[in-house]
Amino acid sequence: MRIISGKYKGRRITAPKNLPVRPTTDMSKEALFNVLNNHFNFSELTILDLFSGTGNISYEFGSRGCEAIIAVDGDMGCVNFIKKTAKEFDLNITAIKNDVFQFLEKHKATYDIIFADPPYGMEQNQFEKLIELIFESELLDEAGMLVVEHSKHTKLNHMMHFSFQKNYGGSVFSFYEFGEEVPE
Repeated sequence: MRIISGKYKGRRITAPKNLPVRPTTDMSKEALFNVLNNHFNFSELTILDLFSGTGNISYEFGSRGCEAIIAVDGDMGCVNFIKKTAKEFDLNITAIKNDVFQFLEKHKATYDIIFADPPYGMEQNQFEKLIELIFESELLDEAGMLVVEHSKHTKLNHMMHFSFQKNYGGSVFSFYEFGEEVPE
């Protein structure tokens, strides 16, 4: 994987082969950040990266100047890799090992962007619970955006605060914002 833009544009990051991950492809990541570029000034953002895996998305936010990034994953190998890589690049990423749902239930902060990339095999009701929990726990700033990456087989456009989605091959990014309601 490589960093698409910002301070570390073009830098390659090689994750250990034994991590239980499916990194967002460079093409999908570039498309995602093109969308986010139209909504945000990155240097002022607080970011929560859920199911962060290799930290691919966190590094991209960090390279673009985001100062406060929290990356949460349940795998210690992933968390250690993120810590090591963040230190190498001098990025302000705090990596936390925790079950994402437990973290969301206890955590009390707000973020400008929350990015979630759960395992594609996660049950539909768990995807729905994730979105509901983020909004019910008031973790998203009222001008913020939640982005959930999922397979094309998971349908999330019926959820409250759904705004729009973008499809890239077998991957879909669903975007949620306050002020948006469930489509009719």
